[in-house]
Amino acid sequence: MGVQDFAPSIFEHNESVLNAGVLFSLPALMTQGLDKFFEILSPLSAGYYGLQHIILSMCFMSLCRIKNPEQLKQYAPGELGKLLGLDRVPEVGTFRKKLQQIIKQSKADDIHQALFHSWVEDMPESFFYIDGHVRVYHGDQANLPKRFVSREKLCLSGTTEFWVNDQSGLPLMVITSELNSKLKEAVEEIIPKILQEFPSKDESSTEPVFVLVMDRESYEPAWFKKLWNEHKIAIITYRKNVKDKWDKNLFKPFAVKVFEQDVTMLLHEQETQLDGYCFREVRKCSEDNHQTAIITTHPSLAIELIARKMFARWNQENFFKYLIENFDFDRMVEYGTEPVKQCAEIVNPQYRQLSYQIKKAKEKKQRLDAKLFKKLEAKEQETVDNALKLIAKGSELVGQINQCKINIDMLLVERKSIPARITIGEMPQEKRYNKLKQEGKKIKNAIIMLAYRTESALFNVLGEFYKYTGKEGRIIINEIFTSEADIIPDYQNKTLTIKLHSLSTPRANDAVIKLCQLLNETETIYPYSDLRLIYTTVAG
Repeated sequence: MGVQDFAPSIFEHNESVLNAGVLFSLPALMTQGLDKFFEILSPLSAGYYGLQHIILSMCFMSLCRIKNPEQLKQYAPGELGKLLGLDRVPEVGTFRKKLQQIIKQSKADDIHQALFHSWVEDMPESFFYIDGHVRVYHGDQANLPKRFVSREKLCLSGTTEFWVNDQSGLPLMVITSELNSKLKEAVEEIIPKILQEFPSKDESSTEPVFVLVMDRESYEPAWFKKLWNEHKIAIITYRKNVKDKWDKNLFKPFAVKVFEQDVTMLLHEQETQLDGYCFREVRKCSEDNHQTAIITTHPSLAIELIARKMFARWNQENFFKYLIENFDFDRMVEYGTEPVKQCAEIVNPQYRQLSYQIKKAKEKKQRLDAKLFKKLEAKEQETVDNALKLIAKGSELVGQINQCKINIDMLLVERKSIPARITIGEMPQEKRYNKLKQEGKKIKNAIIMLAYRTESALFNVLGEFYKYTGKEGRIIINEIFTSEADIIPDYQNKTLTIKLHSLSTPRANDAVIKLCQLLNETETIYPYSDLRLIYTTVAG
């Protein structure tokens, strides 16, 4: 009736509750920052479902691979409601309305910064991996600039998100580009956010404040030196345009730990000058003498650690792959568009189109030049009659080549008459760029980061006592989350017991028994209640 702010969570004794194993995630959710959502977001309008019900539902949905509210229709609402201490979860319309109340608070950036602050406190080393991910857009409401999507080998309309991960692949931060900014521009936006969490070093210090590990997209030697001189920020990245090869005899074997495995790499380091600046350059030599060049501004990092940190970048690529497959994190949360800054400067689309036409015209001319050259070479070995025919065909080619030259000159003149860069406000109204609504996606990104880190935390704990964690760890954790369990409240002793049903293999059950012992030591309290969670299993 709207008298209460929200319905309290009241648990009853229930057996064989579907997906109740996901309650095993609560201790990890709490340690990874679930409380930040409750601290920063304001309570929702009075109704049956409160803020904690919606946030917990979103976390449980992510961990159980329920990818959007519409998929809730495939599950018994009463069963999922028992996980929240309610008689049912919200139906799709109600869920969307409550989610809109969260989105309208516009506090996603505050949540992201608070989560980042809590996560970097526990980082053993200040190495940050930054890379972009393009969310491809196939709709017709938004007019988005195109960008090359490497996984599809095409230039497609979309929005670019720049993710910051640690060296093990755990997400730390994500920012969304308005107009598919380049990686360098995104890094310059990310650096102030990271610097808030790290005290600046003394000017006489030779150690970096933190280290950025990136791919070649951000390659600019003068900028790398500027980061070091102004902020004491070191970079590790691949070198571009390597044309020379070092003597193979210079390379020595080093033991390098990559993806938790010890491998032997042939490495060598030399000082190199790029655009007038000195860098440390490390190269890895493979068996076929292919040399991978890495440059860094870190003054003291050991050569084998430089290689390890650079090649650990694949953890971030694996993170993107895992999220696409399991969390459907490219899906839109809310529909609609909003304007971008009208003063933002972009490459003139008309200028880009003319440049593309000039490029294609030059390629066509080069093909015709090559064909004519072959015919001229063949005339020396032909009879008189055949030579005359070749000359006739050659004259046709000369005419086509001359026409290509005329077309190229016309296109160059046309391109010269228009500006190379314009502002968004100068674009025609019907072609003007805009952007998809971002606040909802930022909330979803925060939930996904929390869910992935929760899963990873349990994966790391499992590795302490389960031999096959590397192969089966995440499979077992996902099996736990989607398994049935009994929910047994004891309000007199203020406990809530979660009794997990048997898993698919005896060794998985043995692992869960030990996992329960560790989870019980955390003495986690169910959010917005005074019930202490106790974990057990029928196999124990």
